[in-house]
Amino acid sequence: MATEIHPSSVIEKGAMIGDNVKIGPFCFIGENVEIGDGTFLKSHVVINGHTKIGKDNQIYQFTSIGEVNQDLKYRGEPTRTEIGDRNMIRESVTIHRGTVQGGALTRIGSDNLFMINAHVAHDCVIGDHCILANNATLGGHVQLDDYVIIGGMTAVHQFCVIGSHVMVGGCSGVAQDVPPYVIAQGNHATPHGVNYEGLKRRGFSKEALQAIRNSYKVLYRNGLTLDDAKVEIETIAKQYPEVQLFIDFFSRSTRGIIR
Repeated sequence: MATEIHPSSVIEKGAMIGDNVKIGPFCFIGENVEIGDGTFLKSHVVINGHTKIGKDNQIYQFTSIGEVNQDLKYRGEPTRTEIGDRNMIRESVTIHRGTVQGGALTRIGSDNLFMINAHVAHDCVIGDHCILANNATLGGHVQLDDYVIIGGMTAVHQFCVIGSHVMVGGCSGVAQDVPPYVIAQGNHATPHGVNYEGLKRRGFSKEALQAIRNSYKVLYRNGLTLDDAKVEIETIAKQYPEVQLFIDFFSRSTRGIIR
């Protein structure tokens, strides 16, 4: 199938449009935008700035990608937005370009779902297979690792790190970092156990699940300081590589972890 561009859409000179792309009515594509093969823009989509979008993405109406961010320090520098493959980006989602202070890049991986009205602020880094439910909001510089689910109406404070396989319940406020595998809920969000069902669906063995549960108990149930808990979790990680995600997370955490 050849690329199809509705005559009402505006494609600025310099934009790079791949094969088998479909651009519906009333879209705007800026001159520094690259759109990969097989991507489909439904209608009324704005993609601007230095933005690269991969293959086979589905982008719904009234979405805005790569526009000027809301950081008052931004002075028009040519910062970037990069999005991987096979993402589903639903109506009215906003994804802003990076800032010089934050590494100049907002980066999103592949196979993610952004539900209606989700917001990804400047310099966020999102992995693969994540879900942001309706009206979920990420502040600037937030990091989501793989397989993170953010519930509807939930806000994540700037600079927070959320580890892989985390589930954050709806209507929560995340003000500190969330370790991998944890279920978090509330305002401010607190830990509520291990995301056991999600891990089972993703094929974790019984032994790995038990090791993750033991690590959670060390971190939250045994009355240890964080430094002492790290030592015990490092010991568990030597036998169960799945627990290494805790160690990697601790090395990147800067806001303190939810308690």
